[in-house]
Amino acid sequence: MRYRPRNSRNARDLHRINERIRVPEVRVVGDDVETGVYPTKQALQMAEDMGLDLVEISPTAKPPVCRITDYQKFLYQQKKKLKEQRARNVKVVVKEIRFGPQTDDHDYNFKMKHAKGFLEDGSKVKAYVFFRGRSIIFKDQGEMLLLRFASDLADYAKVEQLPKLEGKRMTLMLSPKKATSGNK
Repeated sequence: MRYRPRNSRNARDLHRINERIRVPEVRVVGDDVETGVYPTKQALQMAEDMGLDLVEISPTAKPPVCRITDYQKFLYQQKKKLKEQRARNVKVVVKEIRFGPQTDDHDYNFKMKHAKGFLEDGSKVKAYVFFRGRSIIFKDQGEMLLLRFASDLADYAKVEQLPKLEGKRMTLMLSPKKATSGNK
């Protein structure tokens, strides 16, 4: 049942196994093995007697740590751990909502309804007022619009960044509040 690596780079690069381990002694761990420091040849013989592989799991330790296990099973468990770890990572989604400096009430309400939906789904919302041409003279109106937007969404979001003018854009960042039983 000993693993013989194919000529693929991946099998060689992941871990040193069996005859590829070239240090004089190793610390051996495993399920049915007495943990201890053994000469590499003896550890290889122990693995071969069990029909398993000697896999180097911590090459930087002194002496390197090796496990007696089935290499294919070991790789499967590593992939499974990596997949679980990726699943636990939360991906942050940022949705953008664009306003003009003189947006009327109907458009404002329509965009606010969309923002509520985004926040309830757990996405961040980046609301911005885009000033074109000479409309930059209305930057006070743009700031008032964004502050009104933030106060209207206070039940759903907390302000991450207050309105800030960057070039021809004034932006406001909102992040969702943690869901409580009373919201919705």
